[in-house]
Amino acid sequence: MRISWNWLNSLIDLDGMSPRAVAEVLTSTGLEVESVEPLEPVKGMLVGVVVGHVVECAKHPDADRLSVTRVDVGQGEPLQIVCGASNVAAGQKVLVALVGSTLHMRDGNSIVIKKSKIRGVESHGMICAEDELGLGESHAGIMVLDPSARIGAPAAEHLGLKADHVLEIGLTPNRADAMSHLGVARDLAAALRYREGRTAALRMPATEPFAQDDDARRIAVEVEAPRAAPRYAGLTLTQVKVGPSPDWLKERLAGIGLKPINNVVDVTNFVQHELGQPLHAFDADRITDGRIIVRHLPTGTAFVALDGKERKLDAEDLIITDPAGPLCIAGVFGGLDSGVTEATTSVFLESAWFDAVSVRRTARRHALNTDASFRFERGVDPEMTLVALKRAALLLREVAGARISSPITDIRTHEPAWRTVKLHFAAVDRLCGVHIPHDDVARILELLDCRLSDRTDRTVTVHVPPYRVDVHREADLVEEVLRIHGFDRIPVPERLMVPHVHKPMATLEGLQKDLSAHLAGRGFSEVMTPSLVNGERTVKLGASSPEELVRLLNPLSNELDVLRPTMLFGLLGAAAYNIARQRKDLRLFERGRVYAAAARGSREEDRTGLLVTGRRWRERWRAEDDKAGIADIKAEVELLTERMGVTGVVDAPEAHPLLDSAVLVQRKGVTLATFGVVKPAVLKAFDIAQPVLYAELNDAAWLQQLSGMKLEHEEVPRFPAVRRDLSLLLDKAVTYAQLEKLALQAERKLLRQVDLFDVYEGDKLPAGKKSYALSFVLQDAERTLTDDQVEKAMGRIRSAFEKEAGAELRG
Repeated sequence: MRISWNWLNSLIDLDGMSPRAVAEVLTSTGLEVESVEPLEPVKGMLVGVVVGHVVECAKHPDADRLSVTRVDVGQGEPLQIVCGASNVAAGQKVLVALVGSTLHMRDGNSIVIKKSKIRGVESHGMICAEDELGLGESHAGIMVLDPSARIGAPAAEHLGLKADHVLEIGLTPNRADAMSHLGVARDLAAALRYREGRTAALRMPATEPFAQDDDARRIAVEVEAPRAAPRYAGLTLTQVKVGPSPDWLKERLAGIGLKPINNVVDVTNFVQHELGQPLHAFDADRITDGRIIVRHLPTGTAFVALDGKERKLDAEDLIITDPAGPLCIAGVFGGLDSGVTEATTSVFLESAWFDAVSVRRTARRHALNTDASFRFERGVDPEMTLVALKRAALLLREVAGARISSPITDIRTHEPAWRTVKLHFAAVDRLCGVHIPHDDVARILELLDCRLSDRTDRTVTVHVPPYRVDVHREADLVEEVLRIHGFDRIPVPERLMVPHVHKPMATLEGLQKDLSAHLAGRGFSEVMTPSLVNGERTVKLGASSPEELVRLLNPLSNELDVLRPTMLFGLLGAAAYNIARQRKDLRLFERGRVYAAAARGSREEDRTGLLVTGRRWRERWRAEDDKAGIADIKAEVELLTERMGVTGVVDAPEAHPLLDSAVLVQRKGVTLATFGVVKPAVLKAFDIAQPVLYAELNDAAWLQQLSGMKLEHEEVPRFPAVRRDLSLLLDKAVTYAQLEKLALQAERKLLRQVDLFDVYEGDKLPAGKKSYALSFVLQDAERTLTDDQVEKAMGRIRSAFEKEAGAELRG
């Protein structure tokens, strides 16, 4: 949001503060000023250019087209200046660029004025033409000023040029009250009065002079949809002369990036950005029967908006109509056939308080985002309705010669309520982390227009004004106190002591943190994608049935209209984006939730998605150009189970709508993960032409498996481990998992680890046989193992292999 420094100064006494100083105060109150940019009507603001009086003018002795002048610039002796303009003459008041000044011309070039000699005659400055000052295009001669111009006056002062600054504020969505110059001034006044003891008086635009001029014309108003329009006000103006706005109004609007249109439209825009209340002006002569009806129209009713496009209305849209049909989409967009034109002489001016939800739904439904809908959606001040209407009427009387020709029609079907919130002073200290005196808390709240009652040593009842739509809870009040007190005034200790908190049981937060750390260590990059996906594509690809999808009532677009049923689509979108930019070797993961419709509402589950595509290894001259395969995604899932200490998992094949060669990873009948190769049809939908491997973890299922496991810690062993290897001849049906289980059962005390490091199958072995080479790590936590202990342990393992697995020892 753009705030004009000059405009802000008209609403609050800033007593010589600089724009950057004010920006720091605003940022400390939570209205973050992202930039402060100077705004100059003429680049450089003609610094070094002053009004001069031509005392003498004579022909140059060595040039027919040059004149030698003596110019009084109010600095003592007149300056000798050589001038080439044909219209220069003695007695003129002119603009003189002094030596050392810089002129910025409209063509982008700049000139630094220096002392020089022109055909042998010294020149101590330059008498300027329009184009040389950047004021116009004319170079027919020098600018000749009115004889009353004060000698030595700065050119900017004489010409009435005013520099401005624009404060760009990154407004958070909850701060609807600050979407205007008045709203910003209100916060600024509270902060300056509390922190610095300044008067910083807030100057509301005067509406006291408002009075009806005559009773020449009235527009009747009927509100048939009171819930959507709790307050609707308007009045009629006659003898309106539509035309260009005065310079001051154009400058105000241009300063905040708005293009002036005409005086009527410009006034409504001005008041909207000054007070935060959107207004709308109708051509009163185009309102059938002189009646305004605020109502809903049947679905499918045609409406042509100001942009010339025909739209089909919905039965839930609130429409401003006359007996003949729609005139305007309330709070969103005006109609082509009712707007103000150059031929307009009578205006019906509307100021209303529309329901935020109704406006938001209508704006989204028709894909319209206007300054008015932006404010109504977030909530405007219902008590500003008449103030804004009177302010606009007075301005139109001033800039358009309008006459106020009707009393104000003000239909109120719902009185705005002041919310009541009980505040505990202890809560202020607890949430702020510092003690703020009770009197200071009360003073801050009163500076923010809150009303206080029933104050005790412990609590106070706070009545919140209706324009603060974001303040509902005690915590909200504490935030208000803290931001005016100053976030930057909360002391930070020299040292922050954060003790380690031991949690004996696994938590979802801890699990997700561990998963993220592990995956990052494995070379995965975390991505964050929208939880909204395309419903039509989701059903077409088989990820969900239409009945299982959780649909948005008011989607921002048809491309993002349902909540995701799988993490895959977001990851594929991220992969497609990177692949299109020549980053084809990817290892991505994302944590989030998936959604499915349920009998009562929807069901949400925490999931973690893993995506692998491209080369297995980074491209190196010694590395083979292998592509990642299903074994790689399987290995990642197995490493996760090992990292989390989950044992006893089994793999089971599954028919999956999105994955080929899909496998379920289960433990005790609970599915921990699903992995496989993404189907070509799914990849095609995302414009991906290379194989993609995918795994999706069910975080809740992992937590369930871990919750029964007690987390234990042990010191690093002080005694060395011993490794022994066995080479075994086995039936092909025997698996490594069977051997590992047998070994751990045979030697429970000393065996720490079993690994398979070589497999051989070939014609040198008997039919139906294979060879496994296994390593065994043995260790005693209390003493160094002896050879006898090691041999006895290995003997028990060999015996188990021979008896239970039919293994034969090789070599």
